[in-house]
Amino acid sequence: MSLTSRQKELDRLDLIHQMMKIAMHDKLHFAPLEQDKPMKVLDIGTGTGIWAIEMGDQYPLAEIIGTDLSPTQSTWVPPNVKFEVDDCEETWTFPQPFDFIHVRYMVAAIRDWPKLVGQAYQHTKPGGWAEFQDFDAYYYSEDGTLLEGSVVDTWVKSWVKAAEDSGLESFPGHKLEGWLQNAGFQNIKAEKFRCPIGPWPKDKHLKTLGAWNLVQLEDGLEAFTLRFYTSVLGWKPEEVHVLIAKLRQELSNPRIHIIYN
Repeated sequence: MSLTSRQKELDRLDLIHQMMKIAMHDKLHFAPLEQDKPMKVLDIGTGTGIWAIEMGDQYPLAEIIGTDLSPTQSTWVPPNVKFEVDDCEETWTFPQPFDFIHVRYMVAAIRDWPKLVGQAYQHTKPGGWAEFQDFDAYYYSEDGTLLEGSVVDTWVKSWVKAAEDSGLESFPGHKLEGWLQNAGFQNIKAEKFRCPIGPWPKDKHLKTLGAWNLVQLEDGLEAFTLRFYTSVLGWKPEEVHVLIAKLRQELSNPRIHIIYN
């Protein structure tokens, strides 16, 4: 990935962060954390580190560690935040358990989700919290405007197949509750959010969410389509770029009301 492409992807991850906050009505988490209590927080797959940085500002007494495969985080961080390069699918070696573990946006990035959730359970203090936020790569419409066999429908199904052929999970969202139960977590609460693509909803909140979602999707379309279509499905790059042009047209069509959860 070129430096330009890499920076574009980092910018997109920050867009995802803002989109998630909009979906959650400007919250960073749902766990009932106490602001005036010292605590240890772990952010798995921290990306640019934006969530960890905002948590550090919001919880000045917390000690926050963000981990990721790549050292792409800012060096300008609150004094209670630090970042480490780590592979969350390897055995965790943290010496102390955490009061709160946060895992977000790992769709098509994890091979063994039960192992990941199990390690989170093992590294959560008794009485602590873990929060997983993720997507299902299943696009649908509630009014039939996303037609079977359309460009978007065919693209996302092929993308999912390529991810699965690579051993990666494309539908973690609706499976999280079961994985947490199997790992031993208690007091589990699952919430489902509808994420429209584009500003077509009449509802003001969903319209804003959909607008942000369309921007981040269009920004990442080339990177994550090229990733699987060339390396797994055997497409030529020029074929992928023709597909992307058609995808952009269909995704931005206000008459096609696409949603995922």
